[in-house]
Amino acid sequence: MALADNTSCAKPSEDFHFPEIIELNVGGQVYITRHPTLVSVPGSLLWEMFSQKNVRSLARDSKGRFFVDRDGFLFRYILDYMRDQQLVLPDHFPERSRLQREAEYFMLPELVKMLAPKLSKQNSLGDDPCQSDPEELSPNADATRNLTSASATLPSAALGGPGATGAAGADVRRAGFITIGYRGSYTLGRDSQTDAKFRRVARIMVCGKTSLAKEVFGDTLNESRDPDRPPERYTSRYYLKFTFLEQAFDKLADAGFHMVACNSTGTCAFAHDQTDDRIWTSYTEYVFYRE
Repeated sequence: MALADNTSCAKPSEDFHFPEIIELNVGGQVYITRHPTLVSVPGSLLWEMFSQKNVRSLARDSKGRFFVDRDGFLFRYILDYMRDQQLVLPDHFPERSRLQREAEYFMLPELVKMLAPKLSKQNSLGDDPCQSDPEELSPNADATRNLTSASATLPSAALGGPGATGAAGADVRRAGFITIGYRGSYTLGRDSQTDAKFRRVARIMVCGKTSLAKEVFGDTLNESRDPDRPPERYTSRYYLKFTFLEQAFDKLADAGFHMVACNSTGTCAFAHDQTDDRIWTSYTEYVFYRE
């Protein structure tokens, strides 16, 4: 009787069938797809996961969705490839090397081959996540390209005089705006003579052309996760790795930028019940321009 009971308990696991529609949680991003799509490439990791009979071995999140601990943003391209075995990427896609790593992890050799030739044609970027744009290999790449172009068109005599190189370098620096913004808070007592207590700036945000922002801030600029941005696109999805406004101002001044405008708003969030101190929140922007 004991043997019969064990056999009957194992049978549901052996006869388990995945539903037609499957929900996936990949790195926090939720995807809904069909089971045939996930097993469309024999030998791939997804094929192995969703062809097995013991479903209990697959990880699930708190809502019962199958969980995969990988980059949820890049998985959309993996899933697109699983649907029809074709690769279509947006223009100026900056994360080919990361996508190639994901293709290797999911054991999709044909997708790896599709990605590899374009990597070698662009340059040897390596795995540095802060250098994802092929047209922006270094923070000063934009200025360097312009300087090279200007030097090729200028007569050799113009470049031979004293200080000519410096003047040419100043001429080719591109004009543009960069906006620095931050949110802050401060405590102000009821007595107007009491000094205000300021909290440390949590994060400094940057808005401007991608090429200008990288030229000024270099490695201290956190990459945005926007896959479609060319170097001349305006973006506000950057922030700095440091939290000192003076440091940001110094970098802008060194690059030839001057402050042309600023504005700030303040709102009283709440008052302390016991001390009558008021907590104010503020948002401040500084606009810099280089001719």
